[in-house]
Amino acid sequence: MITIKGLTTTVQGTKLLNNVNLELKPGRILGIIGPSGNGKTTLLMCLCGLLPFENGTITVGGKTLRAEESGSRSETIWEFRKKSGIVFQHLHLFPHLTVLGNIIEAPVHVNRTPKAEAERQAIDLLAKLGIEQHRNKYPEELSGGEQQRVAILRALSMNPEVLLLDEPTSALDPIRSGDVRKLLQEFAASGHTVVIVSHSVRFLKGIADELAFMGKSEMIEMNSTQELLENPRDERTREFLSYSELN
Repeated sequence: MITIKGLTTTVQGTKLLNNVNLELKPGRILGIIGPSGNGKTTLLMCLCGLLPFENGTITVGGKTLRAEESGSRSETIWEFRKKSGIVFQHLHLFPHLTVLGNIIEAPVHVNRTPKAEAERQAIDLLAKLGIEQHRNKYPEELSGGEQQRVAILRALSMNPEVLLLDEPTSALDPIRSGDVRKLLQEFAASGHTVVIVSHSVRFLKGIADELAFMGKSEMIEMNSTQELLENPRDERTREFLSYSELN
């Protein structure tokens, strides 16, 4: 579960998030849309404890992070970070590790999962996204879409309570996007929470239970996916959707 209250953060005099409030229950998938530069990625960074904020609180999986703790290196923030997994738009795969090595690195060294068990779990995940045959390749030997799938599986391998994804299908064809959609839906159905930032309204329409629209660093509105797409309340949401790929 995610609860955000009054989240505000400013970097070098620019307000990146302004009084953001949000609540998302376990087992739900939230899609976040909006123009570039309006705080969507910043929100993900705050949610996983990687970016400090100046006001508000964030609760993820029963762990609450307050503004005054968000920039510290305390035990509180380390425990908070363990609740979430994030897939960045720039994937940050380890270039010196194989596909299998990238996926098992954190389970083995952070969760102390036995290596053989971590490898079995990783191979099962690779099969779900159709790239098990690449398990011994290095990132530079993969296509952009293959690298993207590896990054998603690396985050899933830690079995986080909350999974955060920034443009997870930007390098995927429609078939592979469908594979990712199915995997994320299975993950959410097992009681986890998923937040996806994407410019692909079409992809989010097929996966998200709820949609949120962000503009000017604020959460303008949030509703069920169908209701937000068919009956947006705010003029800014209506204008954005008028230019989306659904129209």
